Amino acid sequence: MNHIFTNNEGVPFEVDNSEIIQKFSSITGIKERRYATNEENSSDLAAKAALKAIENSNIDPETLDYIIVAHNFGDTDFGSKQSNSLPSVASKVKTILGIKNPKCVAYDILFGCPGWVEGVIQASAFMKAGMASKCLVIGTETLSRVIDKSDRDSMIFADGAGATIIEKQNDKGGILSNESVTYTDNNEIDMLFFGASYEKDNTDQFIKMQGRKVYEFALSSVPVAMKECFDQSGFEIKDLKKIFIHQANEKMDEAIVKRFYRLYKEKVPEGIMPMNIEEHGNSSVATIPTLYDQVLNGQKEGHKLSKGDVVLFASVGAGMNINAITYQV
Repeated sequence: MNHIFTNNEGVPFEVDNSEIIQKFSSITGIKERRYATNEENSSDLAAKAALKAIENSNIDPETLDYIIVAHNFGDTDFGSKQSNSLPSVASKVKTILGIKNPKCVAYDILFGCPGWVEGVIQASAFMKAGMASKCLVIGTETLSRVIDKSDRDSMIFADGAGATIIEKQNDKGGILSNESVTYTDNNEIDMLFFGASYEKDNTDQFIKMQGRKVYEFALSSVPVAMKECFDQSGFEIKDLKKIFIHQANEKMDEAIVKRFYRLYKEKVPEGIMPMNIEEHGNSSVATIPTLYDQVLNGQKEGHKLSKGDVVLFASVGAGMNINAITYQV
């Protein structure tokens, strides 16, 4: 409430902050966000999520073939102006977990908000190629360290981490299909970027986005990628139980799903899309795994999953990148 929000020329808005926040919440659906403590970093959040995933899957972490960590800004110490990705966040997570096996390969991927989904796609490819049997895929971010407090768009961003164990199984189900695309030929690359503060005389760089262009791009391109992915699964649209979409903006996500079903000439089924953006905000690579974890553990009222259910993961973000996975529980 005490921030001074300005336009991109550094001129303060004339309206009261309460009006800015009310309008922001009505559009994005965000009422709360979660920030890391001052002592925590992206690698710390990642390690906590990883420990939970390892415990839930009941595996020996020394048997992991890969640790794949998706993020965008690495470790950024509280109060620092510099991102630290050397060594990789994945290597730091492996160290925190105490994994000694040198054949457990740890690396990071930069793919914008769709990074966790892309990490899962890569893990699946390793298994199909016979290169791995167990992978740990993590999405972690501390966006609160790289936001411009004078930019009202910065209110959308939050911190978080989600992790999952991807394991090769002989059972039916698992990852049925996937789709990944990158758009750069129509100035999409400039829709999300690192840019100067709106605050005058502040030369620091912060995460920036062209909100309207991102919205329009997502509505025109994401439903198509989702359909191309789902059509490869062999299932009918009526078989789809849940859509776990990147928690970017409530109204945008609702519009994406509506357009996705319109491609099938169908109406959006009630309860198809769980959301947690209201209390968690947009934590980039962490939104989908944290939301999926909540639904799996019965923490989202009105949403549950059963063995054999078919779900769709989908995300869009800086690049501009879009990806999707059809998955059978």
